[in-house]
Amino acid sequence: MKIITKKEALNVAKPEGVDVTYYLFDEYEMHLNIQEPHTTQSWHHHEQIHETLFIIEGELLAEWRDGEEPKSQIVNAGDAIETENTPHTFSNNSDKQAKFLVIKQVLSGENKKEVLKNDKILD
Repeated sequence: MKIITKKEALNVAKPEGVDVTYYLFDEYEMHLNIQEPHTTQSWHHHEQIHETLFIIEGELLAEWRDGEEPKSQIVNAGDAIETENTPHTFSNNSDKQAKFLVIKQVLSGENKKEVLKNDKILD
């Protein structure tokens, strides 16, 4: 078992209003983002990394480009997003902080749903 305490994690306060606590593992990364009210992240994308976001608290405006077509959707606590390799940004247009968990992985493209659903052995 591996445990990374909050004290051991890397914390970065970004100038765009997002406080990020990074938990780095050998094959993936998980980080907790706290985005301040009325802030917007820089547009970005990843060529190899797939990001999955889970909104814990608050509301964000997710914006992305599908080819050249701009798209957007409000996401709330309990919603999950897979950014794939699309250019994207997130804005917190509310008066409250938004908190979300991000998992970054380099995926193989194999369907592993059956393993994920069934790989539990009771001891």
